Amino acid sequence: NTGVFGARWSKRTRAWSAPRLIAHDPFRSVGNGVIWQAPNGTVWLFYVVRWGNTWSSSRIQAKVSLDGARTWSDSFVVTEEPGTMVRGRPLVLDTGEYLLPIYHETGHNPEWVGADSTSRFLRFDPRSPQKGWMPSGEIVSKKGNIQPAVIQLDHDTLVAYCRRGGGYEPVTDGYIVRSASHDGGHTWEEGRDTPFPNPNAAVDLIRLRNGHILLIYNDNMNDRTPLTVALSTDGERTWTYRRNLATGPYDYAYPFAIQTRDGKIHVVYTSHERTMVNHAVFDEEWVLGGEHINLPGAGERK
Repeated sequence: NTGVFGARWSKRTRAWSAPRLIAHDPFRSVGNGVIWQAPNGTVWLFYVVRWGNTWSSSRIQAKVSLDGARTWSDSFVVTEEPGTMVRGRPLVLDTGEYLLPIYHETGHNPEWVGADSTSRFLRFDPRSPQKGWMPSGEIVSKKGNIQPAVIQLDHDTLVAYCRRGGGYEPVTDGYIVRSASHDGGHTWEEGRDTPFPNPNAAVDLIRLRNGHILLIYNDNMNDRTPLTVALSTDGERTWTYRRNLATGPYDYAYPFAIQTRDGKIHVVYTSHERTMVNHAVFDEEWVLGGEHINLPGAGERK
C-alpha cells in the first residue's frame, strides 16, 4: 500500500498537479523517493525498497526518464547490499562524475539508529555508464550517522552534513554530524558534531549560485520543530544568518531544497505526521532578513 508519487508545479497557475504513481512494488514497501535531473537531461528517480520488516532489509532501486519525467523506464537495482538506502540528490563533481549520498543501517529496531550506521557514497561516470554506481567512501562517527547531504567547496573538498544516530528519547548532546573529504569524495574524515542541534531527523544542504551555503534543519535537539534555514556567506567558515521556515506544534521534517534558474529557493517538507507535503519559496534576501548569529563552521562545536 505504498508507492512513490510525482506531481508537477506550474509557474503559470502556481499550483501542483494531482499526484501520479511512478514506482510501486506489490509485495514490498517503497519510500524515500529522490528525483534529480542530470546535466545531460536524464531524470533519475532513486528510491528504497524494503524487503523485510525493518529498514536494515532495504535496497536502492532506480528508474530513469528521457522525456522530462513524463514516462519512466522499468526499475533496476542500484545496490544489492541489504540495509542500504537513499535520501539525498546526487552531486555533479568537477570531474563530471555523479556522487550519490546514501547510508547503511543494521539491526532490527526501527526506532534506533545504531552507532555502526554510516553515511556512504556511490560514484557514477556518465562516460562509462556500464560500470554502474560504484562505492566511494563512508563516514563513521561515534554515535552513528545517516542521510548525508553533500556539497562541493572546491575541486577536491566536499562537505557532508548528516542526521545523527541514536533514538528519539530526550537527549542533551544531539547534533548534526559533519564530515569532509579532501580527495573528491573517495575518503572521508570521521564525522564530528556541528553547533546545530538535531532531533534524529533529516537535514538538507545546498550551495547557492553565488557560493553561499544554505542548511535546512530542525533547530531543536528533541523535536522536529521549528524547521530552520541557516546561511553561511564565507564558505562554511561561519554561519551568520538564521530564520525559521515553519513553526508550530507539528513535526516539520524531511526537507529537500533546490535553487532554480531565477534564483528562488524551493523547499519541500512534510508535516502533520507525514500526511502533508509543504512547498515553500523564498530568496536569499529573506534569509538575510532573519536573525544574525555567529556560529563556527568546519565542524567545530563550542
